[in-house]
Amino acid sequence: MSTIHWTENRTRQSARWHSENAAPLPRRIVVADDRMNADDAHRQACEGTALLWQGDFHNARQLLQAMGRRLDRKPAKSGLSPSENFHLHRRSSRHRARVLGKLLVLLEDDYRLTLRRAPDVRQACLEAYGPSGGPMAVSLRELLGVIGAHQWRLKGVAVPALGTRIHPHYGVFAPVRGEYVDLVARTSLPRAIRRNPASSTAFDLGTGTGVLAAVLAHRGVKRVVATDISPRALACARENAHRLALTGRIEVSGPGLFPEGRADLIVCNPPWLPARPAGSIEQGVYDPDSTMLRSFLDGLSAHLLPGGEGWLVLSDLAEHLGLRTRQQLLDAIQAARLRVVDKIDTKPRHPRSMDTTDALHTARRAETTSLWRLTP
Repeated sequence: MSTIHWTENRTRQSARWHSENAAPLPRRIVVADDRMNADDAHRQACEGTALLWQGDFHNARQLLQAMGRRLDRKPAKSGLSPSENFHLHRRSSRHRARVLGKLLVLLEDDYRLTLRRAPDVRQACLEAYGPSGGPMAVSLRELLGVIGAHQWRLKGVAVPALGTRIHPHYGVFAPVRGEYVDLVARTSLPRAIRRNPASSTAFDLGTGTGVLAAVLAHRGVKRVVATDISPRALACARENAHRLALTGRIEVSGPGLFPEGRADLIVCNPPWLPARPAGSIEQGVYDPDSTMLRSFLDGLSAHLLPGGEGWLVLSDLAEHLGLRTRQQLLDAIQAARLRVVDKIDTKPRHPRSMDTTDALHTARRAETTSLWRLTP
């Protein structure tokens, strides 16, 4: 944690600085309130000045939205390749996040937000950040994400394959795209599991919320070991296993990728886009240099029992964006001395695939999600 300083009523003030996206410490901070208009806020934020909000909470949200509209005015460029369009979109998104991240709020010792008409954010912040270590400044944009994540955690995400809900934690990828869950729920299990389910073992690598581990246990796999590199994901998976009364069937292990031992089935749903995440929140979407994908492929044979299978759940969105070719994926499979037994495809059903205003709409419309069945 770093410390920020500002002057308020001629008094020097300080607080810890926190940013999930690892945004740098603001160099200059001014106090802002309901008298500030969106044009001034946008200009100062673009110049690098952070605005510590001391006015009405709902006015702050409206100001943030108005600043966002000013950033969205720039027309999209035409004639770009899919790869160029993606990288331009990423640069624009990072710039947007930097500018909007300059509107700050101060959380007190117990995560109280003392702004007028502010909601009670103490439980949401405790879930996201852990015990408070004193007053802390965060961007309003991040805090709104924390509040939204708390609501997701309370109500959960419906998973038809389980007939119940999975409850995601802050910073853990929520299973809102049901097609990849359905692929794991409907694909025929390896013969070894079908013949002797009472002694069957499966690994779920990069488990996130634990949804795929729960699906495998729901399908009759006796023992499922779920792993992840994220402490938040490990805590989330354990909580969901407890909610579903599956703690006797699901063992959560990590941080790491492969657990010790071998399994009849190893499932991996790595981040689908080989690009660098802007922060820990994006690690469920972006896999730099396809590191997790390659680690799964390279380690699969050594962790499979005789007759076992590896299931790679992967979208071809990266191919449509020009970030990875199909041949590069096949070459990686071959280099790992693996054979493709089958590939089961499905089309996405999420709303963004039909959103024509999305900068990546053309690629999303053509996207296919596949379950690759692999054996040594």
